[in-house]
Amino acid sequence: MTVVLRRVNRALLGLAGLLLVVGGGAVLAAALDLPVPSWWPWSGPDDVLLSTSERQHWRDESWWWPVVIAVLGLVVLLALWWLLVQFRRARLAEVLVDTGDGEAAVLRGRALESVLEADATAQDGVARAKVALTGRRGTPRTRIVLLLEPYASPGAALTALSTRALADARTSTGLPALPTEARLRAVKHRARRVA
Repeated sequence: MTVVLRRVNRALLGLAGLLLVVGGGAVLAAALDLPVPSWWPWSGPDDVLLSTSERQHWRDESWWWPVVIAVLGLVVLLALWWLLVQFRRARLAEVLVDTGDGEAAVLRGRALESVLEADATAQDGVARAKVALTGRRGTPRTRIVLLLEPYASPGAALTALSTRALADARTSTGLPALPTEARLRAVKHRARRVA
């Protein structure tokens, strides 16, 4: 998904850039009174982009304004959808597991995430864990958020995470490495009163 999204982004940005360069070049050439081809839409610095008759040509038609509003609404919806897609991070659907016989098995990404969450939550001092797999099927990466109890030591929680949960995940999947980004947060709690 991320590779496709990158390609679509590059294509859209390239197309938008090309249209802006061509349109800007046409306007600049006409404004500077440079020699332009006969088919060029603007011929000189006194020429306007849209004449009065061109602007008012469809104004009296009953279908004109609903079509203009519908097209502009569609453009806005597509732009909002594209913007939301940019912020959505793709999760890994499956991980390739080396079975040792030259073949590879497929492990569901959600299953591995669930096991990592359960292992991390079972650690002392961890109230809750949230795991997301990203990357490629053969080289997955993990993003883990640990919600720590007030008494928990962040260093001990990270050590336990890397030596237990992540080590077990690497061993069971046969992966040589499992790069991980861990974020630690504290559980909200009330301050204790000292009497």
